[in-house]
Amino acid sequence: MSEGNSHLPLSDMTVIAVEQYGAGPFGSMLLADLGADVIKIENPADGGDVGRLVGPFYFGEGDSHFHQAFNRNKRSITLNLKHPKGKELFRGLVAGADAVLDNLRGDLPEKLGVTYEALKDANPAIVCAHLSAYGREGPRKSWPGYDYLMQAETGYLSVTGEPDGPPARFGLSIVDMMTGLMAAFALLGAVHGARRTGRGQDVDVSLFDTALHNLTYLATWYLNGGHVQGRVPRSGHPSLTPSQLYRTRDGWLFIMCNKEKFWPLLAQALGHPEWATDPRLSSFKARLENRELVTELLDGALTARTTDEWMAELGGRIPVAPVYDVGQALDNPFVREHDRLGAFARREGGEAVEMLGSPIRLGGGPVPRRAAPALGADTEAVLRGLGVDPAEIAALRRDGTI
Repeated sequence: MSEGNSHLPLSDMTVIAVEQYGAGPFGSMLLADLGADVIKIENPADGGDVGRLVGPFYFGEGDSHFHQAFNRNKRSITLNLKHPKGKELFRGLVAGADAVLDNLRGDLPEKLGVTYEALKDANPAIVCAHLSAYGREGPRKSWPGYDYLMQAETGYLSVTGEPDGPPARFGLSIVDMMTGLMAAFALLGAVHGARRTGRGQDVDVSLFDTALHNLTYLATWYLNGGHVQGRVPRSGHPSLTPSQLYRTRDGWLFIMCNKEKFWPLLAQALGHPEWATDPRLSSFKARLENRELVTELLDGALTARTTDEWMAELGGRIPVAPVYDVGQALDNPFVREHDRLGAFARREGGEAVEMLGSPIRLGGGPVPRRAAPALGADTEAVLRGLGVDPAEIAALRRDGTI
């Protein structure tokens, strides 16, 4: 552990990541942000992580904006796990690691030998965290699967969008990112246990299970009361109002009076203190029964001024937010002026990559900001750490192992 990263809570952890695309890389990136040495395994026969090729925007060949967004603060080695020598080298890495994280199709970890059963003789304390579409057991273990499919099957599309419109997915790959976070959480819990007992284990998360789990209170409403939640106009809360979109002169505001104390404050700010005592509006129950009236009244008042003017008036007093596009969200002074974005330097030199920083702030010092590594940038250094000499490294390149 060096002086420069001693404040990072995971600086004593090594994670081998057999990953590609989004969900797995997102989870291991969160670990890398906190100081874990994440060694990303990329197959040289396939040109590395397929995410390197995901457009439409690129810094250069094999260096997509998409890939950079999911792979900061890691190291990359090229290693063919289907090659006998590749398997041997992989086991050497596992011997000195705390965990292996993969996001392979459910039937592949066993075939590639990245399960606890396959690796426990190399390291009895190794944790093998598996992130798949539908799990490693059951009739769907060999099914491919992606975020949007999970949103469709677990009900997200049925509660997103306007009631008279078609079903709509969440605008981001939220299931991928939530499952990556779930994998990182499970991995950390299992490593904690392995350090206490000396025994590792397999831990599994899936896109489907995470998407289903996120139904939380909607699931409880159905399972205990038979209520099937549908879509509410203007992205409204199913049981509280005002808690939805409202029109301004030039756009939209999202207002959330999710505590009773905010309704009289809003009524006063809008120049209608009488609304606070109007029996049609004076309680959660009354306002829900008269949701359309609340919408009509608030639209009428709010369209007198612009979104920015209302934010200046209401911000900090009423729970309110402007509705921005992605560009406006990132150019927001609240984002720009508080270190939420940054330049991530490339170890190979060249122009830094502008990206979002980690959402976690540590009291002891900054979170690292290194751009995603070039394909195989750390192969030789990692193999030298295993005792592989330069001549053997050259031979491994010739036969396609690395």
